[in-house]
Amino acid sequence: MKKLFLFVVVAAVAGCMRSPITEIADTITEESLMEHIEVLSSDDFMGRGTGTEGEKKTVDYLISQLKENDIKGGMPDGSYVQEVPLIGQKTDENAQLTITKGDEAILTLDYYTDFMAWPANMEEEVSIEEADLVYVGYGIQAPEEDWDDFKDTDVEGKILVVKNNDPNSDPDLFKGETRLYYGRYDYKYEKARELGAAGVLIIHTTPTAGYGWNVVSNSWSRERFYLRSDESARDSPTVFNGWLTKDASSALFESVDLDLEQQLKAAENPDFEPVPLEGLSLNIELKATYREQNSKNVLGVIEGTNNDLKGEYAVFTAHYDHLGVTQPVKGDSINNGALDNAAGVSAVLNMARGYKELQPQLKRSLLFLFVGAEEVGLLGSKYWAVNPTVHPGKVTANINLDGMNVYGKTKDIVLVGYGRNSVSDVIEEVAGERGVEVKPDPHPDRGYFYRSDHFPLAKQGIPAIFPNTGTEFVDKPEGYKAKVDSLQDANYHTVDDEINKYWDLSGMVRDVRLFFDAGYRILNRNELQSWDEGDEFKQKRLEMIQEAENQ
Repeated sequence: MKKLFLFVVVAAVAGCMRSPITEIADTITEESLMEHIEVLSSDDFMGRGTGTEGEKKTVDYLISQLKENDIKGGMPDGSYVQEVPLIGQKTDENAQLTITKGDEAILTLDYYTDFMAWPANMEEEVSIEEADLVYVGYGIQAPEEDWDDFKDTDVEGKILVVKNNDPNSDPDLFKGETRLYYGRYDYKYEKARELGAAGVLIIHTTPTAGYGWNVVSNSWSRERFYLRSDESARDSPTVFNGWLTKDASSALFESVDLDLEQQLKAAENPDFEPVPLEGLSLNIELKATYREQNSKNVLGVIEGTNNDLKGEYAVFTAHYDHLGVTQPVKGDSINNGALDNAAGVSAVLNMARGYKELQPQLKRSLLFLFVGAEEVGLLGSKYWAVNPTVHPGKVTANINLDGMNVYGKTKDIVLVGYGRNSVSDVIEEVAGERGVEVKPDPHPDRGYFYRSDHFPLAKQGIPAIFPNTGTEFVDKPEGYKAKVDSLQDANYHTVDDEINKYWDLSGMVRDVRLFFDAGYRILNRNELQSWDEGDEFKQKRLEMIQEAENQ
């Protein structure tokens, strides 16, 4: 009886010694996470498309949840919404693209099935007749890599045919298989505009893109948006941007006796020179309609309690928008976006509730930034980054949650941006204490660091990290990882991104609690977080800190 009594006393004392952070983290449960996911991914929210009634419902829901937890609005006047001024562009889907040789039309390509294209200059009508085409490999000019795919070729007024991604065959160039900004479609279009090309067609292959043609067609056939404050599109000499399927690209090259695979391989060589598609001309007519539309960022703030540090912030981001309503697939036209990104929004809402309970212990302040218009070009986060409510030099870190582990516990977690900054180090510290292995991005070739909302903040010097799902599942049957990968690839940016029978939020609970603890430590460390030496964002960080100190 004495031993039993002693055991009970020790257990009781141990329970009393649990840290407040652990007690609050334990309130983040499968039920609390699923609650928000079920609401936001329901058909009632109509896929949360930018500029739609579904977006308005989502914004109202987010504000109600912040208010319910007594979290103040994050705008300077105490309100919750930052208006993001956009202009929407919808391209007529009846467009056709023809390739002529002499007076003969040798290829007629159909919109959506064979190519995607849209006006790059904000015009209502675009008409190109008999434009020359030139294949420019990756279309990259990188002096630091001694790489120039253009070799002084005059491409003004021509159509560029471009390979997706960036060179990856040499580990000493372009960080090997790690996709850099040079590999993003944004860069290809920007380079074309800089050099005065009339249009761009990026050759799509699933390996070079990291996703299938269905993602291209479904994503780019929707209404596209631009920041109204961005004048670069209106001043663009480039008339249209677009994509070509691999089959259409093969047919294009074969018409001038070139082999597509050989040409794609040739682009890996720094000695590559542009290949004019002699004798071919491109003809295309595009029509587009426009409307002015505001998206919205939703901001909540928890003020820190240390007089010296409460003017500095940690920022948690998650995009709330998805693809909205698109062409029906088996009778379903609502892209519910359960994983992308109702899950990430739920994670941030749960952490916000927890941090509010811990507010007396927080030295720095917290900003919860639910951004809109991510799926149309990271526009919500881009807008906040150039119109920040907190000076970037006063932001210690950004943890961005976009998609979560909804398929069960893993032995590990993945950090996109692993080893680039001290935020990564803090997460690894917490993970190590919990027996969780931290791994770098297993798909560096897909360029995920440049594809979510932490990227615009990183460009402003803010140390940012993008956690992803682990790769080693526990207590699951053999072949489960392959099944999960297949599901995610099949459901990504489709109407099938819904809660399904394979969902198991035990892993998400573990991960969110881990990030919650890491955030707590970042908030209470004496020093600001930093980029590692040699990182591309290190210099911008130093400049922003200096600018903030001088204000």
